[in-house]
Amino acid sequence: MKKYMLNAPKQAGLDAMYSLFAEMVLEESIRKFRKEQLQKKIDHSLEHGDKEAFLKLTTELKMLA
Repeated sequence: MKKYMLNAPKQAGLDAMYSLFAEMVLEESIRKFRKEQLQKKIDHSLEHGDKEAFLKLTTELKMLA
């Protein structure tokens, strides 16, 4: 039983590290998706001459970078 108890802190540390890594990957994926969506909306606003939307969207995009 002591064998398992000695290994428990190491496993907890690995679990925390894996959890942090998964969270980082997820956040980056969401950020990348949001950036792509904003770029599409920016293109759309340019095509339609919507200056107000363009300025709003580019400001939002800058905050992601």
